[in-house]
Amino acid sequence: MFSRILIANRGEIALRIIRAARELDIETVCVYSEADADGPWLELADEKVCIGPGPATESYLRIDRIISAAEISNADAIHPGYGFLAENAHFAEVCRDCHIEFIGPSPEAMALLGDKLSCRRMAKEAKTPIFPGSTKPIEEAAAAIKLAEKIGYPVIVKAVAGGGGRGMRIVHSEAELATAIASAAQEAAAAFGNGAVYIEKFLPNARHVEIQVLGDKHGNAIHLFERDCTTQRRHQKLIEEAPAPNIDPKKRDAVAKSAADLIRKANYAGAATVEFLMDDDHKFYMLEVNTRIQVEHPITEMITGIDLVKEMIRIAAGEPLSYKQKDVKLRGHAIECRINAEDPNKGFMPQPGLVGEFIIPGGPGVRVDSHVRSGYCIPPNYDSMIGKLIVHAPTREDAIVKMRGALSEMKISPIKTTIPLHQRIMHEPAFVNALYDIGYLERLLEKDALQATDSLVITEH
Repeated sequence: MFSRILIANRGEIALRIIRAARELDIETVCVYSEADADGPWLELADEKVCIGPGPATESYLRIDRIISAAEISNADAIHPGYGFLAENAHFAEVCRDCHIEFIGPSPEAMALLGDKLSCRRMAKEAKTPIFPGSTKPIEEAAAAIKLAEKIGYPVIVKAVAGGGGRGMRIVHSEAELATAIASAAQEAAAAFGNGAVYIEKFLPNARHVEIQVLGDKHGNAIHLFERDCTTQRRHQKLIEEAPAPNIDPKKRDAVAKSAADLIRKANYAGAATVEFLMDDDHKFYMLEVNTRIQVEHPITEMITGIDLVKEMIRIAAGEPLSYKQKDVKLRGHAIECRINAEDPNKGFMPQPGLVGEFIIPGGPGVRVDSHVRSGYCIPPNYDSMIGKLIVHAPTREDAIVKMRGALSEMKISPIKTTIPLHQRIMHEPAFVNALYDIGYLERLLEKDALQATDSLVITEH
């Protein structure tokens, strides 16, 4: 087992890793930027190393500075968390070259699954269901038009690398396709340094369901059931729950098994998430594989009792999985609300600044993962998520009621947050009855915007 881990991340995920490492009797080193010098999570690390100015390009994305910090602090492993360098195969390769263990998959497995086209090819071999679409990057618009005609509109243009909704364009007709390809490629090149794009069939009224998987260095792989991430805005998840409601158990079990088969085939060691869209007939189509720990991992921990971060560390240290598939039992229902420092009434404008009041809820089955406290100043440099509120209960109905209560107890001011939006969603019939799709929240927000405009017009007259 490792004696000291460097955490190449910040905020709540850095704190989460520190806690897991402590339980394994492992010391931690946190790198931080000048903007995070007062980060509360740093107080719990055994050592901290400043790696540059506030912008991530000068700190958390600087491989050379992170490796130097690991060397001077005598860290024998690096945990990348999520975001930043977590899915950077080159970073994993540099760690290996410097004899520092990367807590995640090998560079080869990461590159294989992180490239969406090679992942699609491997998924097909593993009998993991995929959408009809490209087998190689688009080089000419004429070829893309021909393929789109074959698979039928709407189609989606997607970046071969990266994720988070960047480099993606939904196309409903041939007239839109060439422009969509060009703009998606430009955005992908700027975001990921790789402008390659491809197209596949788009499923407009789908649900977003993902399978959590773990693999080790001994050829073992298991799944830990699924999460439903359908409640999202602009491809960004707001609410996740596990297990996914109203799914045919046999179809779910089959696709979960295929997800485990996929990462086993890729010789994958670590935590990964295989993401799918599901249609009204409960047919699954793979979107991509995320080769890291997910933001929403706590709900899987709540329904299985398995600490995913500790498992990642053990796997990286060469230990076999602590569990076999038959050991993974589903218990109850969990829901997670991402608490973002954003104002939903102003286009989800980020709300950096000083946090005055910060009161978190409690009680059985309530968990808050956050690095924030009263007096903390949210910097403008990074993602606006400041915490995650998670509840666990015997049934989905009980979990929704528990989440309503927890949200009412949680107080953050004077900054605006997404808490009021979450409170509303917990009462929306579409959510309560699980009769939703990936577009329902945006339709709800559009309806609000139209009503606000109509109200303004009436007031002016």
